[in-house]
Amino acid sequence: MIPVKGYAAQSAASPLAPFDFKRRDLRPKDVLIDILYCGICHSDLHLVRNEWGRSIYPMVPGHEIVGRVVGKGNRARRFKKGDLAAVGCFVDSCRKCSNCKDGLQQYCTGGLVLTYNSYEKDGKTITRGGYSTKIVVDEDYVLKVPSNLPLEKSRLFCAQASQRTPQFVTGKLVRDTASPSWASGDWGTWRSNLLPPSERR
Repeated sequence: MIPVKGYAAQSAASPLAPFDFKRRDLRPKDVLIDILYCGICHSDLHLVRNEWGRSIYPMVPGHEIVGRVVGKGNRARRFKKGDLAAVGCFVDSCRKCSNCKDGLQQYCTGGLVLTYNSYEKDGKTITRGGYSTKIVVDEDYVLKVPSNLPLEKSRLFCAQASQRTPQFVTGKLVRDTASPSWASGDWGTWRSNLLPPSERR
C-alpha cells in the first residue's frame, strides 16, 4: 500500500483536516501520480456537507486533478515517468455496457467508479480524491496533459463534462467554447486568466 497525505471531512459538520491514508499498490495498468494541483468544484462542497444525502466518510474530495506520473504498472504503456497527467470525476467503469464500449464511460450503466465518495470494484474500498498528495488510477481513465499547458493558471475538467459533452452529442459548437477553454475545462477560470480583456464578460 502507498502512504498518502490528504485533507478529509470526517462528517457533514466537520471542517477539512489533515488525514493520512493509503492508496492501493500498483496494478499492471495503473499509474501513480504525484498531485500538483486540484481544482475546487461546488459539488465538493455539496458532498462534504452531505447535501445530496449520499456522502461516505471520511471523505477526501477533489476530482479536478493534475500531476506528474512517478510510477506505473508493468503493462501501462500510455504514460512514462515524468509525464503530466490528469484525472477527472471517474476512475473506472464496467467496461462492458454499450456506453463503455462506445467510449462514453461517463454514462456507464454497469458500475461507474467516481474519483471520490464511491467504492472501487471490490465494493468496500472507498475512493478518495485529489485533496491529497498522490493518486493511483488505471491508465485508461487518465488523460494526457500537454507539457506546455499553464497549469498554475487553470482548474481542469469540471466544466468539460457540462459544456463539451452536449456539444459532441449534438454536433454543435457554441462560440464561447471555440476558445482554448474547450481543451481543459473550467470556462470561468480560463475566461478570467487567459482571454484578453476585450473578450471577457
